[in-house]
Amino acid sequence: MKLLVTGGAGYVGSVTSRLLLDAGHEVTVLDNLVTGFRAAVAPEATFVEADIADAAQVLTPGSGFDAVLHFAGLIAAGESMVKPELYWHDNVVKSLALLDAVRAAGVPRFIFSSTAAVYGNPVELPITENAVKAPTNTYGATKLTFDHALTSEAFAHNLAAVSLRYFNVAGAYISGGHEIGERHDPETHLIPITLQVAAGKREKLQIFGDDYPTADGTCVRDYIHVQDLARAHLLALDAATAGEHRIYNLGNGNGFSNKQVVEVAREVTGVDLPVELAPRREGDPATLVASSARAREELGWVPEKNTLQAMIGDAWSFYRSHVA
Repeated sequence: MKLLVTGGAGYVGSVTSRLLLDAGHEVTVLDNLVTGFRAAVAPEATFVEADIADAAQVLTPGSGFDAVLHFAGLIAAGESMVKPELYWHDNVVKSLALLDAVRAAGVPRFIFSSTAAVYGNPVELPITENAVKAPTNTYGATKLTFDHALTSEAFAHNLAAVSLRYFNVAGAYISGGHEIGERHDPETHLIPITLQVAAGKREKLQIFGDDYPTADGTCVRDYIHVQDLARAHLLALDAATAGEHRIYNLGNGNGFSNKQVVEVAREVTGVDLPVELAPRREGDPATLVASSARAREELGWVPEKNTLQAMIGDAWSFYRSHVA
């Protein structure tokens, strides 16, 4: 297929682009490089430095694109609560402009990078796609809003749309001489922060709360290796069906506590990471674990690198070679 990947210079977008190219697809990456890295774009891909609001310059009638995979957007939940206008503009207004361009160009398939943040504090575990959607931050609200837009678009204009709702993404893609990983700045995710501490870039690691109703008192989260996540996008391309908006949760189905993450990070890095206990953060649920039964059944997707050792090990290899 001829594919447009928005946000293809970012973490998940660049790994997915690599797998798409390896599968024989023709890939054009569109990224404004505000948070992405030009070096993360595969040399075999066509690169266009532009904003998704200007996607119509690439998605012209007759351009022949078979699908758009939409990764571009802002992702920091905390920031979204203090700068909500940025998130509504980038994640909704600009994404709707992209959807207009998709419709005008007659692109038949659309794969959307969504998030588990649409669910908020879950009522039941594991979280299924039918769970109540009650996002607790602006980031989750913007992603849910665009999900609704995709549902309408699929119904009204026969678009084959798929939303993939990510849980906690970790790891790096290291294969065939390619090394692609996470380089967010500032960093807000637990695993890369532990690596910064291990590398001496941070003095200590903070764990927020140890009195949650979990086995060891710390929050439990569902982590998924970025390579497994990227593979799901290729399967979603094949499963996309005209006139339907399919939604899939992507997670391991198993939770790992903050303390477990720290212990495995110590094991992988060989560093006795200093940890400081901090008060709970407002709005942090005790446990977030996905049910990926629908993705397994309908897409044939099975996470293969589903241990913390694999995720943190790959992330550490990338970090030492490219970030530290």
